[in-house]
Amino acid sequence: MPELPEVETIRLALEPHILGRRFERVGISDSRIVRPFEPTAVAGELEGERVSALERRGKYLIVRFESGRALLIHLRMTGSLRHAAPGSLGDDPHRRIVVRLDDGSAVAYRDIRRFGTWLLVEADELDPYISDRLGPEPLDRRFTSRRLAERLRGRRAPVKAALLDQRTVAGLGNIYVDEALWRARIHPLRPAGELAADEIVRLTRGIKDALNAGLARQGASLRDYRTPDGGRGRMQDEFRVYGREGEPCRRCGTPIEKIRAGGRGTG
Repeated sequence: MPELPEVETIRLALEPHILGRRFERVGISDSRIVRPFEPTAVAGELEGERVSALERRGKYLIVRFESGRALLIHLRMTGSLRHAAPGSLGDDPHRRIVVRLDDGSAVAYRDIRRFGTWLLVEADELDPYISDRLGPEPLDRRFTSRRLAERLRGRRAPVKAALLDQRTVAGLGNIYVDEALWRARIHPLRPAGELAADEIVRLTRGIKDALNAGLARQGASLRDYRTPDGGRGRMQDEFRVYGREGEPCRRCGTPIEKIRAGGRGTG
């Protein structure tokens, strides 16, 4: 599943191509992406909208329009976005949505497992929708060890499960939680509310360092994730613990074991 570094990489790459552009034509071929709304109705509402900003909040891409409306895109497990020059968009059986822009180029949404979502909201609906679902941004300067301690206080769940909860910290998933905990030298099954102050300081730093490493390498391409130009990320070549079961730990040399934490496989 694309996490914060992957979604932010997509945002940075896509922004120059869609900022100020108008949605000329929208084709939605899979109703699951926009349910419970009808694809033709959603397409009709999107056509004519002009993009004023492209933002990210957690794992959501937020396309803001001059009208005040916003389009929330969540890639879920296998969603990806591709920008294509005029006439260069080839066939793809997994393409679900195509947006034709007013410069002739296109933005295509691809999703093999069809778990992703596109939701158009009115101006007064965006902030309540986001605040109900997401905690603080971990790369924001205001995200400090004190703030993380507040989010974890009293939590009996394993620290990994607590960090996977998007209301605790926005944008973290299985990959970067594992990487952050390894960097912080904290076992993923430790109860979140029992971490000492110095451990939370290390964890805060570990979260930021793991995410920044992912951003610097344009995310991790394990299976379906691609950048908008079709390229692959490189973070998978730099994992310290995720996906390295049986390999020696880079810190102590002990073979890495896979366990379950919060219902997720964990190194």
